Amino acid sequence: MSQTANDIRLTPLDPTVDAFDAHAHVADLGPTHFIGIGGAGMSVLAEMLHEEGVEVRGSDRERSDKTKRLETLGIEVRIGQRAENVAGADTVVYSSAIKPSNPEIVAARAAGLRIVHRSDILALLMHDRRTVTVAGAHGKTTTSSMIAHILHEAGSGALADPSYAIGGSIQEPGGGVGDGGHAGSGDVLVAEADESDGSFAKYRPDIAVITNVEADHLDHYGTAEAYRHAFVGHIGHARRRVMLCGDDAGALAVLRAVDAQVAARTVVYSTHTAEELGDLNGARLVRIVAESESAGSGTEHCTLEVPAGVFDGQDDMLRIAIGLRVPGLHNARNAAAAVLAAVDLGMEPDKAAGALSTFLGASRRFQIRSVEKGVTVVDDYAHHPTEIAALLDAARRRYPDSRIHVLFQPHLFSRTRFFAGEFARALAKADDVIVTGIFPARERQEDYPDVTGAIICDQAKALTHTPQEDWIRDVEDMQVAAQMIALRAHHGDVIITVGAGDITAMVPVVLHALEAHRDTCEA
Repeated sequence: MSQTANDIRLTPLDPTVDAFDAHAHVADLGPTHFIGIGGAGMSVLAEMLHEEGVEVRGSDRERSDKTKRLETLGIEVRIGQRAENVAGADTVVYSSAIKPSNPEIVAARAAGLRIVHRSDILALLMHDRRTVTVAGAHGKTTTSSMIAHILHEAGSGALADPSYAIGGSIQEPGGGVGDGGHAGSGDVLVAEADESDGSFAKYRPDIAVITNVEADHLDHYGTAEAYRHAFVGHIGHARRRVMLCGDDAGALAVLRAVDAQVAARTVVYSTHTAEELGDLNGARLVRIVAESESAGSGTEHCTLEVPAGVFDGQDDMLRIAIGLRVPGLHNARNAAAAVLAAVDLGMEPDKAAGALSTFLGASRRFQIRSVEKGVTVVDDYAHHPTEIAALLDAARRRYPDSRIHVLFQPHLFSRTRFFAGEFARALAKADDVIVTGIFPARERQEDYPDVTGAIICDQAKALTHTPQEDWIRDVEDMQVAAQMIALRAHHGDVIITVGAGDITAMVPVVLHALEAHRDTCEA
């Protein structure tokens, strides 16, 4: 029986189903159309396929910096999503943000086109390369950017000119920003492994890095146990090595749940001793010894203590000194993972560590945007309570004598509801907080009628940490909130715009308000 148009429209999309076998190649794709090509992850893959010689085009709801960049490369981008956009394509690529009722999905199904999830394209790009994936609730972009930076700066031979698929941009010297996607001539691919929809189960990396396994995306997984189980499956597919952060309880729980063969090829990096960590299920431990003297210096220093035998041909203990220009103990952990991955690929340890000294950070990861009237303005992508806590700890290390102001935009109604109390406790590390309206992304307010930024503020009222009566408030209008936070700042203070939505667009508003707010900000 043939499907009706309504049947086609309502058939669910399943991002966990493999679209290609192990012998498929990008040349088999034919003309390829991306729905939502301007998305962070989609634009990277579109650019990589374009560099591989695939005929690529796409559509999006509105123009953006990403779509403009793709057009400068010769990739056609149509604004608006319509059925006719898929005409002439052999393959149509969608992300988990695309609904089955999308007119381009409906048209592609009716025409019998190959419809694949973005993860299928990334898995396809992995086939002919040594691949390093980075998964975790947070730290993926920074850690994968660090690995790509190390290989780009210090790699030679097959390690030179790596390919990378990173869901964000990378800060460059001079204030420039490099894109997160590149199809290089070397044999290594570095990629973020997005766990949000379970599609990372498709990947078969040589090295799988796990930065943490702290419950997130419970709208998809339902329970923390199901979320952790997905990571057990993911690292079981690593063909050579697993690098796993031992400072995270969820990651340790995953390690203890895998079989002995997987654990035997796992390296745990941690600031804790073996005695403090307890059972590692046969995995090897690399200790991170972080220096505490870096407060206020603008740098972060640590040493990795690598026992003999962790790497092939390593007969003695290695001590690898790392100096970073990005602050925070969480970045020392990220750097440890990046250096260990590079060494396992065959790079000399000192070369790998030395390359990180010039790493400026991924875009919107503790990105110092400007200093106006003595007030430092920082922009950061943190959108999970643990990320926010790590961000504010890093801010205290870099600016120990400053008053810290936060303008926070929650991301997703579901995440705000799940973690309202945790958000309040993390934000309590700041001196002054304003919470804006929620960035909905793929969700709708009508499905969460009682969820607003006010629930975080309500949770904050119960905390004992209250620097001032109006420390935290709910201000729906971001423009108003940005002007308010600027008016509350004084010379020597730090303002941080925080969130994964469009809060970054408020940085110019903050700077303009500071520039006009001369008297208060002047020393």
